[in-house]
Amino acid sequence: MSAAVQQQESPHSSGSWPGGDGGNWPRYPRLYEAIPDSGPTSGGNTVLLTGAGLQGTSQVTFGGIPATIVTQDPSGGSVTVLAPPHAAGTVQIIATTSRGNTNSVSYTYVASPSGPTVTALVPSSGPTAGGTAFALIGTNLTGATVTFNGVPATGVSINPMGTVLTGVTPPGPAGNVPVVVTTPAGSTTVAGGYTYTAPPPVVTSLSPSSGSAAGGTAFVISGSGLSGAVVTFNGVAATGVSVNASGTALVGFTPAGPLGNVPVVVTTPGGSTTVAGGYTYV
Repeated sequence: MSAAVQQQESPHSSGSWPGGDGGNWPRYPRLYEAIPDSGPTSGGNTVLLTGAGLQGTSQVTFGGIPATIVTQDPSGGSVTVLAPPHAAGTVQIIATTSRGNTNSVSYTYVASPSGPTVTALVPSSGPTAGGTAFALIGTNLTGATVTFNGVPATGVSINPMGTVLTGVTPPGPAGNVPVVVTTPAGSTTVAGGYTYTAPPPVVTSLSPSSGSAAGGTAFVISGSGLSGAVVTFNGVAATGVSVNASGTALVGFTPAGPLGNVPVVVTTPGGSTTVAGGYTYV
């Protein structure tokens, strides 16, 4: 309860409030405090007003804006209201009864924290294996988490001003994926997302390394990053190409080709590589 209760201007006669009034004290309504004494600018939160002589309260205003009365204590000791919306700052609460207005008590409207904004993601692409260090530039990033295609980034750190967030990308599928930044105040999707790039193929062996010029020779290419690969012999695509699930082995059949040694090129979404030693048509 505040130490001093100030009387608002009202129709009460001088000296009649909050002094005695013939044995029925307190005759005139009073407010002691608002619980809580602060809330969001959006309003809608419950506020308990304690006091005396509050029976029959017909209106409660926050800075002149009417609140919604929820319940009243029949003995006049309290009124429960829903705070109305109001701009940030401290306002005065006044209750009105059939006996007049109460004194005022203070209530502070606090601006709700703003959601995050992101102006840049650097870099905007990296390998599907993840592990790429990145930075997000923006505002209101304090307390943020970041997901790439729904998978959380690791090692997230944010500067004290909430304007720079750093972390490490998780693994992801090749292609563009959404990046979402989430804080207690809301979420935002980073414009442009993040593009996962497949690693270039690596070939460690081609077996056999020679075969009939008529083509049709079964071959095996071993290596890594072979998923989605096509293979050409002297610029002509091999047939029946198949790659195992781990992308480490590719099988197929050679096309027809000219006698002699020709280049063999393996191409995936991540790039191309030329097989060392090529292939010899005999």
